[in-house]
Amino acid sequence: MKKIIIAGLGAGDLDQLPLGIYKLLQSGIPIFLRTKEHPVISALVQEGLSFESFDSIYEKHEQFEAVYEEIVKTLLNHQEHEVIVYGVPGHPLVAEKTVQLLIEAGPAAGVEIEVKGGQSFLDDLFAALKIDPIEGFQLLDATDLKAEEIGLRQHMIIGQVYDAFVASNVKLSFMELLPYDYAVYIVTAAGSREERIRKVPLYELDRAAELNNLTSVYIPPVTDETILYKDFAKLREIIAVLRGPNGCPWDRKQTHQTLKKYLIEEAYEVIEAIEERDYDHLIEELGDVLLQVLLHAQIGEDEGFFKIEDVIEGLSEKMVRRHPHVFGGERTAETAEEVVKNWQEIKAEEKGVKSASILDGTGLSLPNLIRAFELQKKAAAAGFDWHDVTGAWEKVKEEISEFEAEMQNGSYNDEKSVKEFGDILFALVNVARYYKINPDEALFMTNQKFIRRFHFIEEKVRESGKAFAEYTLEELDSFWEEAKRSEMR
Repeated sequence: MKKIIIAGLGAGDLDQLPLGIYKLLQSGIPIFLRTKEHPVISALVQEGLSFESFDSIYEKHEQFEAVYEEIVKTLLNHQEHEVIVYGVPGHPLVAEKTVQLLIEAGPAAGVEIEVKGGQSFLDDLFAALKIDPIEGFQLLDATDLKAEEIGLRQHMIIGQVYDAFVASNVKLSFMELLPYDYAVYIVTAAGSREERIRKVPLYELDRAAELNNLTSVYIPPVTDETILYKDFAKLREIIAVLRGPNGCPWDRKQTHQTLKKYLIEEAYEVIEAIEERDYDHLIEELGDVLLQVLLHAQIGEDEGFFKIEDVIEGLSEKMVRRHPHVFGGERTAETAEEVVKNWQEIKAEEKGVKSASILDGTGLSLPNLIRAFELQKKAAAAGFDWHDVTGAWEKVKEEISEFEAEMQNGSYNDEKSVKEFGDILFALVNVARYYKINPDEALFMTNQKFIRRFHFIEEKVRESGKAFAEYTLEELDSFWEEAKRSEMR
């Protein structure tokens, strides 16, 4: 059976190389190196060491994944020798993607994989930076950096900062989370005679004169609480403090019931910000909606029923389950309409038992305009619908006629007249549905338009120095028309 011995070359120079690894490299077994750019190799070359390196493969590909895959394929397909040595910097099991790929693919290819450790660069980094990893630290790969994995409260070591391009990606990723001048440390060849540590502001990270395969970046834990305001965990902590024994009296007394009205109010304020195309306002209002979610989740945790993790887990599961066309399920969906159809079918399957009524699930707590819209959608999905919008328009005319007749009979504000007026609104909602107009959004936009134009009238009245009551309706209406014209410019 063929065999690949993976040897760690350590993090520094020849003095740090374990004796066993040194003997292995001098044993005459063919040697392949991920990279020859390492102090140990430079010293061993002077002793007559021969090897093949994969440095040229790095120049062939734009992505590191492709580099690693070709190296692994080359090693596994090697036919000339039964046993070969594959040398990698540091310890083979620390920040070495090719090693992990070899361990995974070796058995299936009929190749035995043996790992012989060298000193990890982490030990020397901890010593050089004088940090204790028990306080919490993260080791992240600069070539595969994911913002969601970053923990700002821990010591962070970013490995494989090979060059200015990789350093630039690291810089840009962290500038989304940290001040541009946050102090970071560039550490090169830790533990060796060539060890160098440079403290630089974050924005200068990619301008360092020396970056190579022995370079790592250290980012100290964030201690300034204001920097953590972007962190979800910090926000959750703030809400917990507000609800805690020494927190805010108002927050502590809230319940699911008392908070209901605020969620509705904040949702409508989000819509207002969207209509205004004011993104600063939208950020603020979305934050207010998130506050309501977190308050409800904290109340659930305080009462021992659920936590925010339960909310997130349930939502994640549902999103994956109801999007099989995205997450590898059997269903497909090429259009938004097909997505909605799948969603409804999957939702019905999840319930297990058919509802007593098709209209079930349209809650009484919805604003009535939205509820009318949802009721009509459910009925239409079951086939109770006009063939085209003509029938809906005729129904509007019919309901207006009935209401007018009721008014001519002198019926004002009695139950029958109220119901007849409600019929007009319901019929108009049906027309809106045909034209794919959300009636609640439409009415919101009209309300906002009315407010803008009325403010214009008020301003004109103030400029005149006269009282509102001194104007006739015709004069006020002329201001209204002027406001309309100004909006069209």
